[in-house]
Parts: sequence; C-alpha cells; structure tokens
Amino acid sequence: MTNIDDGETSPALRTPGNRAADDSSGAVDWDAEAAAFDDEPDHGLREPAVREAWSARLRDWLPARASDVLDLGCGTGSLSLLATEQGHRVTGVDSSPAMVALARAKLAGRPAVFLVGDAAAPPVGEERFDVILVRHVLWTLPDPARVLRRWCGLLRPGGRLVLVEGVWGTVSPVGIPAERLYGLVAPLVSDAELVRLGEDPLLWGREVEDERYAIVARL
Repeated sequence: MTNIDDGETSPALRTPGNRAADDSSGAVDWDAEAAAFDDEPDHGLREPAVREAWSARLRDWLPARASDVLDLGCGTGSLSLLATEQGHRVTGVDSSPAMVALARAKLAGRPAVFLVGDAAAPPVGEERFDVILVRHVLWTLPDPARVLRRWCGLLRPGGRLVLVEGVWGTVSPVGIPAERLYGLVAPLVSDAELVRLGEDPLLWGREVEDERYAIVARL
C-alpha cells in the first residue's frame, strides 16, 4: 500500500496506497496483488542499495530514541521492518488482510503489531504515538485536511508526522503536489520540513522524473 506503478499515465493508475479511492473503472484487488507486491524495488527493499537508502532516510526522519511508530498503509511492512531495526516499536495498519499477513510474517519476533483497518481512521483506540509514518496514501483520501487533523490527534506532545508523497504520470497526473500538502500540514504543527526525493534514484531503484518528496512535521 505504499507506491505507484510508475509505468502508467492514465487515471486508472495502479496505486498500492489506495484501497479507499479505487473505483469501478480502476479497482485493484490488493489481496490478490500482495504476493507480488515486494517485487518492486521500493516495495520489498530487497536490493541492498535501495534498502540502505530508505534506512538512511528513516534515521534522519525518526527520533533518535526508541519510539512508538504508527505506520499507516503499511503494506507488507518493509518500512516497519526498517523502523524496528533502528530500535522503534511499530503498529502497522493496512486495509488488505493479505498485506497484513505478509507484514506479520516479515516482522515475526520483532516489536511490531499489525492491524487490518482504514488508514484514515486507524483502529488504535486511545493509544498515542511518537511518529505517524505514511507513504503514498494521503493523496488517495477524499479529505486530506480532515485526515491530517485526525492523525495529529493520535500523536503525543512533540510527536511528528512523516509523510512521503508525490505526483505521478504525465498525461493525467495523480497525486498531491508538495506545496499543497505543505500548506495543509503547516497550520497544524510547530514546524515542517519539505524534503525532495525525486533526485535520489537509490530510493526507487532507478531514475525517476515524477515529483517525489517527504514532509517531516513536528507538533
């Protein structure tokens, strides 16, 4: 639930961040897609260089101390795994039971719990977190501003949002531009940093031309 099939340029893009926004013309069965999901370099992070590129980014974005991380749209748990390797405790949420099953297997024995649920309204009850980590999910939701407010309510004082997003395609581009997302986040937090990611091919396993970025924000 974490990336785009960048070879597509139509509105029916395959969007593993997007269960809620799938419609009858472009719906994808993400349970059926789960078995092959990690074949993409930036999904499975199997290539050492790609894995280390994402690991280095997380070291920059996540707290230095051991923290509680909520990974929304966690997919098969690749970023969750990196976070636990850096000493963090992870709760992952994804709407696909098959994705969640793979994440549970991938992180067996690690300090991680995975739940089937809606990233826009995570089923975490009264639990609060130090970090909310989201990759390529927010742009698919019908009211990002509302979702961001809800997510901020799940953070402890001083908590942070790590939002990895982008705009994909050339004919009918989809996504959320960095300036728009920054404008939605800034009023909710004490500070926010925009990090451009498109010029780092190691993150994607190849050169890319799309707009790709992260916003790291602190309450």
